[in-house]
Amino acid sequence: MEWFDNFWSIYSNLVLTLGTNALLALSIYLTLSCGMLAMANAAFMGIGAYTASILTMNFEMSFPVALLGGMAAPMLVAFVIGKPTLRLSGVYLAMATLGFGEVVRVVILNTESWTGGALGLNGIPQLTQWWHIALAVALALAVLFRLLRSKVGRAFEAIKEDETAAGLMGIDVNNTKMLAFVLGALLAGLAGALNAHLTFFIGPNEYGFDRGVEILTMTILGGIGSLAGPVAGAVILTLLPETLRAFNDFRLVINGVILVLIVLFLPKGIWDPALLRSWFRRRSH
Repeated sequence: MEWFDNFWSIYSNLVLTLGTNALLALSIYLTLSCGMLAMANAAFMGIGAYTASILTMNFEMSFPVALLGGMAAPMLVAFVIGKPTLRLSGVYLAMATLGFGEVVRVVILNTESWTGGALGLNGIPQLTQWWHIALAVALALAVLFRLLRSKVGRAFEAIKEDETAAGLMGIDVNNTKMLAFVLGALLAGLAGALNAHLTFFIGPNEYGFDRGVEILTMTILGGIGSLAGPVAGAVILTLLPETLRAFNDFRLVINGVILVLIVLFLPKGIWDPALLRSWFRRRSH
């Protein structure tokens, strides 16, 4: 297994980043499946990353406790900001949540004693193992699979199709949207906590507008027709920079072009169940 040892020593961080990006894509998939274009996931990732890192570095908490803190903090923040912001919809909700992300970045910059300010936090203990990420992705997929096929999942779908009609059918629209928003924050915070203890260093610029667009692109690229879509999009968009290293300076441009092409030609994403079924039928004939 020498080849595997060599491969793992070179690409282990890339493989594990696939897992954290899959969690991020699933986090925004939750809000999109409820008809909300919320762009706060990068900020929630940052809150989770900084909370977990501070717990391990400053308070010497165990890794499981740090992970719990990294999930609880963005959930609490999501609940607080969700009350006023989730009354908005469409581009207004996107703008409000992007503004929240900028507030988080400014707070991180101005709390140097805790967060390191513009210099970030360095020397975070590398506690994340491959099985932590694999288990987190597997549990997230299992829970979301059950959730989306339950009464709550059907409520998500109804709200996405027509919020007014869903309310008339007796669905508690506000609380259902809040649930999707808070669960999305939990997944983003978990991804941030795991990633922080994988990369040794975190800085405020890692959780800004660029990361938010990247997370959205992953999910739109894969498609929100099924849970496999966001994961597929995360894998493709994580591996793409490795195959296009020469164009690394144009990464955001490439992401934008991909997003436009997908919206124009594959509006339901690459992982569109109906498209895949028709393709397999043509292949079988």
